Amino acid sequence: MARLELPAQSPKFEPSGCPYSRPDKAMPQNKRSNNSIGEFGEDIAAAYLTRKGYRVVARNYRAGRGEIDIIAWQGEQLLVFVEVKTRSGENYGGPEQAITRRKQQLIMRTAGAYMASIGYEWAIRFDSVAIILYRQKVLDLRHHEDAFFF
Repeated sequence: MARLELPAQSPKFEPSGCPYSRPDKAMPQNKRSNNSIGEFGEDIAAAYLTRKGYRVVARNYRAGRGEIDIIAWQGEQLLVFVEVKTRSGENYGGPEQAITRRKQQLIMRTAGAYMASIGYEWAIRFDSVAIILYRQKVLDLRHHEDAFFF
């Protein structure tokens, strides 16, 4: 598990390339629905992973009833499926707690469909990225490598 340390003076995380990292591109107040908060978090997570050297190849990949938020390569031989959970606080538990066993099973089935579609049968990993927002700024970002596996 990698934990992003944020500067004490500013809770804002500004990944390069993130469309919401500049003040003029902040998430509009009237668009703070659960879907837009989720999309905002996925943009931040994709930028974060890219900065860590991952190569993002798909976002919001759907197959059947399942969806994978981010699919990326770490190096050339490890395919990583990432579930992103974003919350505007931890009042109801951390974002990671929302990744239920059922959700994990859906992600795994969807990952299988993606692998079949590209003819890939080798090393994979399931990660999660948990993001806590405070006033439209990233207060905390937690990247859990190998978050789950059956």
